[in-house]
Amino acid sequence: MYVNMCDALKNIRVVLCEPRHAGNIGAAARAMKTMGLDALYLVRPADFPSHEATRRASRATDVLAAARLCDSLHEALSGTALAVACSARTRELAVPAIDARSAALRLAGAAAAQPVALVFGNETHGMTTAEISLCQLIATIPADPRYASLNLAAAVQVFAYELRLAIHGAAPTGTPRTLAGHDALEGFYAHLESALLESGYLNPEQPKKLMQRLRRLYARAGLEQEEVNILRGVVRTLRQPKNIK
Repeated sequence: MYVNMCDALKNIRVVLCEPRHAGNIGAAARAMKTMGLDALYLVRPADFPSHEATRRASRATDVLAAARLCDSLHEALSGTALAVACSARTRELAVPAIDARSAALRLAGAAAAQPVALVFGNETHGMTTAEISLCQLIATIPADPRYASLNLAAAVQVFAYELRLAIHGAAPTGTPRTLAGHDALEGFYAHLESALLESGYLNPEQPKKLMQRLRRLYARAGLEQEEVNILRGVVRTLRQPKNIK
């Protein structure tokens, strides 16, 4: 299958979660446009629209003008098949962690046919565990461990560059796997959590701890829609067993 660069780039969203500084939004838009990305999603920005964002965007004001404002990360990821949390900090119970280049290759493959997302956290505290749990992977930039902190827009630039390289170098392959979308996965996780609480297997006082481990397990599998349907059927049957004579 031939991977069209323009089509793949159009399928990539850059999501900024609660950005505090308008200048970073503008600089991120500029970083995106230099690599051919234009789908910017902003989750509860502190200051936007803003003159400072426009000034820092330079000639990427069209990216700002088309930015989608979202009330939650769940809304920003709706319709995506693969979401990568970009964070310098990994968490024991979060999703699998890989480097930026490996993440770009995974995203490039999926973006050939489906929408995907790169998710960046707040400049002050980064991404929360709950936000990371909505993604299938964590990606880190292999910076010097003595000073691994990058400006938000600089991090966007690094990932955008790696994505462009990955898509440009994509070799012809067979038909890509059709991954289950964000909404389907979240529906399955809610269904599974409800069943586990009902059965008594899940501790109602600390349900999220086990659910984070289960999310990590299924994230490694890269579930397709048909597989999600099968798993939901299994959960449904276990909750309401059929009478077999």
